[in-house]
Amino acid sequence: MVKGSRDRGARFVIYGLLLFFAAIYVLPLIVMLLTSLKPLPEIYSGSIIALPHEWTVKPWIDAWGETCVGLSCHGIKGYFWNSTKMTVAAVIISTAIGMLNGYVLTKWRFKGADLLFGLILFGCFIPFQIVLIPMATLLGKLGIASSTPGLVLVHVVYGLAFTTLYFRNYYVAFPDELIRAAMIDGAKFFDIFFRILVPNSAPIVVVTVIWQFTNIWNDFLFGASFSTGESAPMTVALNNVVNTSTGEREYNVHMAAAVIAALPTLLVYIVGGRYFVRGLMTGSVKG
Repeated sequence: MVKGSRDRGARFVIYGLLLFFAAIYVLPLIVMLLTSLKPLPEIYSGSIIALPHEWTVKPWIDAWGETCVGLSCHGIKGYFWNSTKMTVAAVIISTAIGMLNGYVLTKWRFKGADLLFGLILFGCFIPFQIVLIPMATLLGKLGIASSTPGLVLVHVVYGLAFTTLYFRNYYVAFPDELIRAAMIDGAKFFDIFFRILVPNSAPIVVVTVIWQFTNIWNDFLFGASFSTGESAPMTVALNNVVNTSTGEREYNVHMAAAVIAALPTLLVYIVGGRYFVRGLMTGSVKG
C-alpha cells in the first residue's frame, strides 16, 4: 500500500512538472493568438494574456493582404508563396540527391567511398556565415542572384550533407543480400534503386523532409543575404513588416503574420511528427 502511494505521488509530481513546463512553453503562442484577435486599442489598454473583449479577424486579413513593407503596401501573401515554392523545390531536390548519395555510398561502394562520405559529412559542421561570400559569387556568375531559384540552389547545396548522412546511415543497415539477388536477376542500378530501395525508404524520407522543411522555411540568414524585394521569403518579409512600421505599431497584425508563417511547419509536424523519431532510430544500430 505504501509503495503504491509513493508511485502515485511520484507520478503526480512528474505530471505536474510536465504540465507546468508545457504551459510555460505554450504561453508565447497563446499570447500571439490572443493578440492577433484583438483590436489595436484593446492591446494597448489591456493585459496581453486576457481574452479579447471584442474578437476580430481583421488583423489576419491585413497581415495576409494589406501589410505595409517599406514605402509600399503589400501583404505577406506573395512572400508566403515565395517560401512555399522555394521550400518545396529545395526539399524535393535535396532529398532525392541525398537518397542517391546514400544508395551509392552503401550499395555500390568504390575506392575512397568512406573518405568522400567524411568530406560530405564535414558540411554538416560548416556555419552558415562561412558560405555567404562564395555562394553570393556563384549565384552572381550563374545569373540567379536575388531570385527564388538562387535560394533553392543555396538550400540544396547546404542541405546535401544532412540528407546524405540520413540516407547513408539508413541504407547501411539495409540487407545486402536483397541487392545481390537483384543483381543476379539482371537488375541494373536504377532498377534496384526505384524497385527496392525507394519503396522501403518511407521512414527516413519522412525524417529528411521534416528536417529540411523546417530548416529551409525558418531560415532568415540566406533569405536576407540572397534575396531582395519581391523575391524575399516569409522570414525576411516578417522582419521588414515589424522593423519598417512607423507611428503606432500594429502588434495584432504582426502577431497574425507570425502565426501564419509558423503554420506550415506546425502542420508538417502534426502530420508526420509521430514518424520522425521512429525514422531517426531506424538504422541507428548498425553503421
